[in-house]
Order: sequence, then C-alpha cells, then structure tokens
Amino acid sequence: MRVVSLVPSLTEAVAVTAPGLLVAATDWCSHPSDLDVVRVRGTKNPDVPAIVALAPDLVIANEEENREGDLAALRDAGLDVLVTEVRTLEQAFAELERVLVDGCGLARPGWLAEAEAAWRDVRAPSERRTAIVPVWRRPWMVLGRDTFAGDLLARLGVENAYAGHADRYPRIPLEELSAAGADLAVLPDEPYRFTVDDGPEAFPELPSALVSGRHLTWYGPSLAEAPAVLGAALRAARG
Repeated sequence: MRVVSLVPSLTEAVAVTAPGLLVAATDWCSHPSDLDVVRVRGTKNPDVPAIVALAPDLVIANEEENREGDLAALRDAGLDVLVTEVRTLEQAFAELERVLVDGCGLARPGWLAEAEAAWRDVRAPSERRTAIVPVWRRPWMVLGRDTFAGDLLARLGVENAYAGHADRYPRIPLEELSAAGADLAVLPDEPYRFTVDDGPEAFPELPSALVSGRHLTWYGPSLAEAPAVLGAALRAARG
C-alpha cells in the first residue's frame, strides 16, 4: 500500500507503525526525524499534481489542517482521501484507529494502547487554573471552543479562558487577553514558536508555561508521552 500524509501527526503515526507505507508527506512533517519520503509542500498548499503523480492508494488529511478545495481536487483525480476530525482526546484515539486499521489495513499498534493507558491514569490536580493559550501573535490568536489542545489541558487541570468563545481560534487584542482574568499563559512552540521572552513581554503579571506544541496539538505516538511532558511544564509554571 502507498500512503500520502498531509498531516504531521498522522505522518508520525503511520511512520512509527509501518514506515514502508509512506511515499510522501508535507514539509511540516518533522517526525520521525529521519523520515525519508517525497515532500509535497505544506498542509495548506499541497502540490496536488505531484501527489496525483505518485498514485497513492490513500491520502490522509484533516478537516482543520487541510483545505477542502485541495482535497476535492485529489478526489476528482481519482484518489481515495480519508479526512479526520479531532477535537477531543476520544476522537483522536478513534480517528487514529480508523486511519491505521481501517484505512491502512494495519493491526492496532501497541503505542496506541500505551497512549490510552497514559491518559487513563491522569489525575488532574484539585486546584484548577485558567489559562490564555495563544497559538499566534501579530495578530494574537488563541485557543477558543472545541479544540483538541483545549481538551488535553482541561484533563490536566487547566481551563481555557476562551473555551466559550464562538470561534475556535479567535483573534483577541492583547489588552483584552491581559484583562481576561486568567492566572496562567500556556505558550506552545508551534505553530508560532513562543519563547521564554514572549510571556513576560506580553503577560507580565502571569506565570508562563512553555510547552511542546507536538505534545499539545499532535495526535499520534506523542500522546503516550504528552501527560508527563505537559504536566511537568504546567507544574513548573507557578506564580
């Protein structure tokens, strides 16, 4: 079977489970670090003719990361496109099984059971915190409603200050963010690479938790490590 992945987390999931299946991935597919496949540009601007020329048996995509127009063009070229939707941890586990078992014809991988067990063992602290979770700046954008990352943080005792916003990734002026009543800023290193300097500059009154974007936003093998990695970063951010 020949698979093209247009989602970094799904690329890692397939590569770790059955590396011989992947024939192409996006430029943003950075894990595993030694991944050696054809690159077909980005998640938002895939090289459709190049993908079609590879004649894959399956293209795997995501409703949030990939544009419907590109996916429609792939389907019109006769390719089978499997599109995932992941807004909760339970959805992530279900969609991973759909991609790997139903889509790729693989046995359910051991790492997926390990990830489920890791999250099943999570015990959120009794003291819950409220956080601003930026994903971009210039302009400032934050996590809003119904996001996978927001669901993971909630399981670790951190409520998203904008979980009730009408938009999933709202643009919020910095002065409004500063007045949101949060007691923590969670700063991932992707898609925008926030650094130790961003928190004090933007939110001088709040402790900042610098977290791995891969562990916060990717659904794949990283989920097995995510509770420990994210939990440690959140515990370290105390005012």
